[in-house]
Amino acid sequence: MVDSQRSVGVRVWAMDTRHGLDLNSSDRARLEAIAGDRNSPQKHVWRSRIVLLTAAGKVAAEIMREAGVAQTCVRRWQARFAAEGVDGLLRDKTRPSRIPPLDAAVVERVVAETLKPPPGEVTHWTAAAMAKAIGVSVSSVQRIWRKHGLQPHRIRQFKLSNDKHFAEKLRDVVGLYVDPPAHAVVLSFDEKSQIQALDRTQPGLPLKKGRCGTMTHDYKRNGTTTLFAALNVLNGSVIGQCMQRHRHQEFIRFLNQIETKTPPGKIVHVILDNYAAHKHPKVVEWLARHPRFVFHFTPTSASWLNAVEGFFAILTKRRLKRGVFKSIVDLQAAINRYLAEHNIAPKPFTWTKDADTIIAAVKRGHQALDSIH
Repeated sequence: MVDSQRSVGVRVWAMDTRHGLDLNSSDRARLEAIAGDRNSPQKHVWRSRIVLLTAAGKVAAEIMREAGVAQTCVRRWQARFAAEGVDGLLRDKTRPSRIPPLDAAVVERVVAETLKPPPGEVTHWTAAAMAKAIGVSVSSVQRIWRKHGLQPHRIRQFKLSNDKHFAEKLRDVVGLYVDPPAHAVVLSFDEKSQIQALDRTQPGLPLKKGRCGTMTHDYKRNGTTTLFAALNVLNGSVIGQCMQRHRHQEFIRFLNQIETKTPPGKIVHVILDNYAAHKHPKVVEWLARHPRFVFHFTPTSASWLNAVEGFFAILTKRRLKRGVFKSIVDLQAAINRYLAEHNIAPKPFTWTKDADTIIAAVKRGHQALDSIH
């Protein structure tokens, strides 16, 4: 009965549109706006054009030719407009899925098995392995994982600090970031060691439309260098120097460079990690001769607290990862040029995380590990 009424409606619409269709001003304005908007979906554009051409008195053959659609399509959207107006042209009718939904018990079983270790010596579940174990399709497993936010193929790395004075050191360092002392310089220091001068065995191809740039998977090692860097937290500038090794001797040489490049008379607060070279007796003697330098050590296993690590990450991503270097000299020159470009328009470092929030998160992490292990 419904189909017969629908077909009658189509016939009535076709009969009424032989002499054109009278559109009110608001519908005509909406249809012309949709048809003329470059950002409108193409399906909305040609649906609007079908109705506008019909209103202009065009016959079906002309509408088909100008809109570039079939006769059944013309009749369908004429009938849809007659029944629902402009809004009907912008809505696609929902169709029932051809795939029957899975039973809730099957979904629960997939989720439960995903949270358990897989059988055998493998480390994690794959969609194919889960599909075989449960007896469903791979796409079904993927839909269930996606719906429940499960990603067994991924893993996040972490390291909780076991420093007994973690909270004290954290508050000290965060305090320097958030409220640095007046008339003082705050530097975040670290070494980026073992930077390799890598040369590719063959030249790659440049980026072009439809193809990404290429680079050989193998390389030639031409030596390594170590970058000593100190990030000025207040203005974002970086003092950097490349050296062959990273012993206490090189560290003292870099401290002397900081001494010459910072304003005289100001206290210099240096945030650094617990590397043995930073606590060498010779370094302690150097500090005794330079009382304006004050060291603030980060907690153990907390390199994320050192602001200069962010600069190292950007340097690696933007300059080193895809770089091709014929020698150590080329590598050091490239790093020095990047430092110079960075210092042209540096941005101050901004710390946003509250110290109490970090301490609470670390405590929760320890409690979770203790409860499982």
